[in-house]
Amino acid sequence: MKLIARFFKNNSGATAIEYGLIAALVAVAVIGGVTTLGAEAEDTGVSTEIARAN
Repeated sequence: MKLIARFFKNNSGATAIEYGLIAALVAVAVIGGVTTLGAEAEDTGVSTEIARAN
């Protein structure tokens, strides 16, 4: 019975889940930003200049 009570008092698993959710939100924001900037860079001709330089 003490083992079950100790299990429910343990908060370390909840903290790990919270950090995982924060990391997922940051990843979504980064992917969205890179996608948006990539499309804008293509429209300005930057991708053509980069390809020409290589």
